[in-house]
Amino acid sequence: MSEPVKRRRGPGRPRQDEADDGPGTQERIRLAAREVFAERGYDKTSVRGIAKVAGVDPALVHHYFGSKDDLFAAAIEVSMEPALVVPAILGEGPDGIGERLARYFLGVWENPVTRVPLLAVIRSALTHEAAAKVLRGLVLRRVLERVAVELDVPDPTFRAELAASHMVGIAILRYVVQVEPLASADPEAIVVLVAPTLQRYLTEA
Repeated sequence: MSEPVKRRRGPGRPRQDEADDGPGTQERIRLAAREVFAERGYDKTSVRGIAKVAGVDPALVHHYFGSKDDLFAAAIEVSMEPALVVPAILGEGPDGIGERLARYFLGVWENPVTRVPLLAVIRSALTHEAAAKVLRGLVLRRVLERVAVELDVPDPTFRAELAASHMVGIAILRYVVQVEPLASADPEAIVVLVAPTLQRYLTEA
């Protein structure tokens, strides 16, 4: 009996057995990407390298995530989880939103698992537009601007940018440049001092 004819795959299409493992495979690729980007930075990371760590064909990475830029954004989003955090920040209304936002942001950076890939974003964003775009998209568009819009204040984008500049500046000085005494300050002390400023940016008319 003759062998059944195998259908040829189009460019970027996974094999059927790979496609059947969809959600698990996607998560494996995403976590591998976060690991590789954190270790090598944006410029030195390739889709092929990520595929090797994830144990999949590079075509499967392109199939699920598209370009390297898209994969970079998906990998870093694992650390920030904007879909979960925005409702949590907004949940109790405008009172105390500055404190909740500051606590969330510092919490992400204080966690070693999420800090390492975010360091890769910050460092890469200073020299590479694709990484800067990811940073703008996650910190500003996906978190702060959505918070500001939900609060229904004037000039929400401008306010979100001010809040972002404040928090990203803290991240650079504390975690990248490691300026003292900020670098070794108690996170709670930072929250206490920063929260009123974020509150003013996001809620005062």
